[in-house]
Amino acid sequence: MNYPYMPKSTALWLIENTALTFEQIADFCGMHELEVKNIADAETCKVQGLNPILNGQVTREDIEKCEADPNARLTLRDEIVVAQKAQNKKGVGYTPKLHRQNRLGGILWIVKNYPELSDGQIARLMRSTNPTVASVRNKTHKSYSLIQIQSPIVLGLVSESALHEAVAKAKK
Repeated sequence: MNYPYMPKSTALWLIENTALTFEQIADFCGMHELEVKNIADAETCKVQGLNPILNGQVTREDIEKCEADPNARLTLRDEIVVAQKAQNKKGVGYTPKLHRQNRLGGILWIVKNYPELSDGQIARLMRSTNPTVASVRNKTHKSYSLIQIQSPIVLGLVSESALHEAVAKAKK
């Protein structure tokens, strides 16, 4: 299922500016219905509403159709879905703060499981630097003793397809 960019902001705008049900908004934004109710009940909101019509994610006609029929569901426009799929093929572009600390563990996992990859390839995959990868490979990194080995694919730091492409390229 594809969801809009910035789902909480989109949900807030839909709550304030449409007559859609919480269930419809939750389905469209990929959230739980209680989350949407919580956003609606919050008196002060740190999030600013984001108009999905101006972003081209939905049309006014789709919203009006769903307002008239509570069983109808909003869907993203095809152009947005295609753009999201193209973006996902590139690999993981943003590393959440929670997983940034695990980057060294992901680098170490790749070094141990795919030693044929060069430092440059690993640095590109993990969005790191060559000296960092080299210091992890040589066990000279200042935090080497604290590194917990974890698969970067499971952590969401790199896509499985990007890793397989890099390994295939290295084997050539």
